[in-house]
Amino acid sequence: MMILLTLLKGKLHRVRVTAVELEYEGSCAIDNDLLAAAGIHPYEQIHIYDVNNGDRFSTYAISAPAGSGIISVNGAAARRVALGDILIIAAYAQVAEEKVAGFQPQLVYVDERNRITRRSQQIDPVPA
Repeated sequence: MMILLTLLKGKLHRVRVTAVELEYEGSCAIDNDLLAAAGIHPYEQIHIYDVNNGDRFSTYAISAPAGSGIISVNGAAARRVALGDILIIAAYAQVAEEKVAGFQPQLVYVDERNRITRRSQQIDPVPA
């Protein structure tokens, strides 16, 4: 029997909301450079965690122009965030249990303008 585990595949850490578009069709538009760095594909399901209000929800990613720094939360999800909120955007993958040991997520850290400052494949441990 094959066992699949759900693991963090890619994460954009502390990106800032640059637009909130209630009347748009839906989704979350993300700078294409950020998508590529985190290994997130257009139309892939993403989970959004709002650091400012603690809200957590899922939608799908769409591509915004590369280098734009755009993080636009659209449609119904636009009611869950505010302009300037800090978000963690995560995508997950199903990984066969025997491949978990070699699996590494793509973690992307940004500055206040959503420009990449650092990349990693492991989360630093919490200080004691």
